[in-house]
Amino acid sequence: MRNRYKIIILMMIIVLILMLATVGYIILLDLNFIDALYMTIITISTVGYTEVADMTDAAKLFSIFVIVISVGTVGFIVSSIFRFFSEGLVQETWRVKRMEKDIEMLENHFIICGAGETGYHIIKQFMAHGVPFVVIEKDEDVIKELRNDDIYCINDDASYEEVLNKAQIKKAKGLITALAKDADNVFVVLTAREMNPNLHIVARAHEENSYKKLRRAGANNTVSPNEIGGKKMAAMMLKPSLSHFMDHLIDTGNISIDMEEVIIRENSSICKKTLKDAKVSEKTGLIVLAIRRYEDEFIFNPTANEVLQPEDRLIVVGEKAQIDKLTELAT
Repeated sequence: MRNRYKIIILMMIIVLILMLATVGYIILLDLNFIDALYMTIITISTVGYTEVADMTDAAKLFSIFVIVISVGTVGFIVSSIFRFFSEGLVQETWRVKRMEKDIEMLENHFIICGAGETGYHIIKQFMAHGVPFVVIEKDEDVIKELRNDDIYCINDDASYEEVLNKAQIKKAKGLITALAKDADNVFVVLTAREMNPNLHIVARAHEENSYKKLRRAGANNTVSPNEIGGKKMAAMMLKPSLSHFMDHLIDTGNISIDMEEVIIRENSSICKKTLKDAKVSEKTGLIVLAIRRYEDEFIFNPTANEVLQPEDRLIVVGEKAQIDKLTELAT
């Protein structure tokens, strides 16, 4: 913004010089405005065209003064303006190239398709959790804001294979498509699933009949912002204390509390042990809410005698440092 004001001031100085010189020629040579402006331009530019009137001594001295003042001033101003635009273009090009190289190095990252109202909140959550991700968005103004925040982004259509390839979809861990139209989300899901069969895909659904289409296209989960918003508003009215607690689960004072799932690997020190023998709560201080076994089997409030199987997912609540400690034990 400061540079813009500087450019505006410099351009105003050029206009002021032109106006003053034009008025001077009008007075000294008794010229009309066009002829006086013509004299000003050929004097400042030093192109050497013929004068439109007989030059008096006063007019000659005035021309010398205009040339001395304007040549250096206008030259400096024009070069400053040119440098401002050229440097901005070079810097932007360099930043885009650097970002493209950084995106090429991504692995086990997430791809967010669409940075609208829903995408904005997804980006905020991903940034808060410090996970690697890249955003695909068509709106150039949104892309500029993302680049200013040093967020990896691609200015293109997420439904094209070459664009998803740029986002390193074959090395990605998951994809969220939150585009404005259900048809676009279906197309992105179809394309992404074909390119990476192991990708975990979450899709936004606007209409109720879009859930089945997105599932058939290959989405693992579908989400309706309208449905979630309705449930949230109802919960705030019917169960205000519980709703307030859930809202503040992520940030309670200076303590960062989170809910996370941790995968139990087969070669880990706690695999094939009971919760009692693994001493998850004692070693980490976490609260074990549930165990997710297979795709849709949940064991809520598991007992101390529950045996941890390979690929079980522990749903726990606690601080980030505690979750990191459990992740080490489970790996």
